[in-house]
Amino acid sequence: MLFPSFNQKLGSKVGSNLAIAIALAAGTVLATAGFAEPAFAQKKKDKKEEEARPQYSKEFVAAYQPIEQGLNAPAPDFAALKAMIPSITGLAQSQDEKMAAGNVVYNIGAKSNDQALQLQGMKLMIASGKVAPAQAGQYNFIAYQLSTIAEQHAEARTYLQAAMDANYSTANVSSDQLRVNMAESFFAENRFAEGLDYLGRGIAQRKAGGLAVDEQWYRRGLTVAYNNEVVPQVYDYVAMWIVDYPSATNWRDAINIARNLNTFDVGEILDLLRLSYKVGAMTEKVEFIEYIESADARRLPKEVETVIQHGYAKGRISKDDIFVADSLRVATGRLAADRADLPALERDARAANVGLRTVVAAGDTFLNYGEMAKAEEFYAKSLGIPGVDTQLVLTRLGITQVHQGKYEEAMATFAKVQGKRQPIAKLWSAYAKGEAAKAAPAAAPVVMAPAPS
Repeated sequence: MLFPSFNQKLGSKVGSNLAIAIALAAGTVLATAGFAEPAFAQKKKDKKEEEARPQYSKEFVAAYQPIEQGLNAPAPDFAALKAMIPSITGLAQSQDEKMAAGNVVYNIGAKSNDQALQLQGMKLMIASGKVAPAQAGQYNFIAYQLSTIAEQHAEARTYLQAAMDANYSTANVSSDQLRVNMAESFFAENRFAEGLDYLGRGIAQRKAGGLAVDEQWYRRGLTVAYNNEVVPQVYDYVAMWIVDYPSATNWRDAINIARNLNTFDVGEILDLLRLSYKVGAMTEKVEFIEYIESADARRLPKEVETVIQHGYAKGRISKDDIFVADSLRVATGRLAADRADLPALERDARAANVGLRTVVAAGDTFLNYGEMAKAEEFYAKSLGIPGVDTQLVLTRLGITQVHQGKYEEAMATFAKVQGKRQPIAKLWSAYAKGEAAKAAPAAAPVVMAPAPS
């Protein structure tokens, strides 16, 4: 179970690990520039060729060559080489000089395992504008990694975005993983809402394109939102996740998230447990006991009887349990008389000048007996009566619509719920959305036009 049924947080620290763990490419040494034929010593050729040739000053070449020779020595003196770096970076004025300086600084860092120097060199190369287009993604990705290690997260995001814009990917690094890493960059700075928003937009873009969303995207967003109590985004992630991955285990986790982050009253717990029962997520005796207590055999006898018989049939509760057995006795003992009163209750609730309490009681009673159309009618009527508990009635109105297969209407109803009941409504709405998708007709196959002859 991902989210425990107790009020606790997940143990892992946010941002303690990136979405992907790959060997830092920054350990690779790049080819150095070299000056076999310095520009100032060459015989002038035609104008186009001259303009294309790298431009280096005499002073820059004089400072560069000793560093290059020292770096290529069998046993480089890295302390001496590092001391020479300011001279070459200070002389780097042209784009070509900045590229060459960045190259050698990067390589000194790579060979001496100095990541700060590697980052300095990579920044110089990228800023020079001389990185080949085919390598732009790789260079920016390395700069992103090095900036992240240096905890320069704003710069890291700039480089990561540039890598994404260059469509960078490898066998081990997909474009989807880069998007997750962008969200992780926000999480590393405790900017949870921004990171969740970024990840959420990525999810929406994939779904809009008809692409599947890896469950880990949802789980990562959920973990961050849950651990840091980012409300209401945590419920948005729960809803998105459960629509795409609606297993009984996931539903159980989703419902526990809502319970752990809130203190619900008896009526709110009842509506949450109604959902848990409907999706098959009730597996523990304590959940059945809580449902029986919340529904109360004296108020909702049919619902209590149904839940108890289900618990017995599934082996979730024992027939030796005195509380359960007593509740079943009370429930079954009330059914006949209760049913006999239904016509009178229905008539009274439809009266023009009826009180609020009678109308809501009619809605609750007919919901209890599974007569959802009548329950819907009375809940809808109660919304126009002063003093109504709007959030409770809207929640239960939506529940009756779900049970009738009115999924679009139910989602519209649940969207109106505010306050403490909003998480409950979001979960019910997610269930309605999933059921609506199942009921929708399959899309017609795309007919391809014949190829031109």
